[in-house]
Amino acid sequence: MALTHFDAKGDAHMVDVSEKAVTDRIATATGWIKMQRETFDIITEGRAKKGDVLGVARLAGIMAAKRTSDLIPLCHPLPITKVAVDLTPDADLPGIRITATVKTTGQTGVEMEALTAASTAALTAYDMSKAVDKAMEIGGIHVVLKDGGKSGRYEAS
Repeated sequence: MALTHFDAKGDAHMVDVSEKAVTDRIATATGWIKMQRETFDIITEGRAKKGDVLGVARLAGIMAAKRTSDLIPLCHPLPITKVAVDLTPDADLPGIRITATVKTTGQTGVEMEALTAASTAALTAYDMSKAVDKAMEIGGIHVVLKDGGKSGRYEAS
């Protein structure tokens, strides 16, 4: 299978989606940020000096999804119809599990927007908490659902 963002000469280019059907599309990406128990407690108890870590991270993820084409050079600007970013405290990590879902009706999918939302939410939680925990770890960011378009449905196992 060939990579679609390269032309016959091997030069990077934006894929022409003008002939693709307009369909409803959805993508969900997940990830996590692990931290020390003390940091987890500060965030979940609302004691962070910079404010509501989860609320700000959620908004940052939503904003990032809308700006994905400004950040990723070959992404198409899309008319996003929905972005949902959920941040769920997980005491077993300890840390926060992040799920970002993006929807559109268009000619190309929203996987990059979902990945960008999840990544940015994690980075924002890190930024707001780094004063007490510089050893936080961000990981596991991947697409767990993609649906719509010619390639159909994908669900991670």
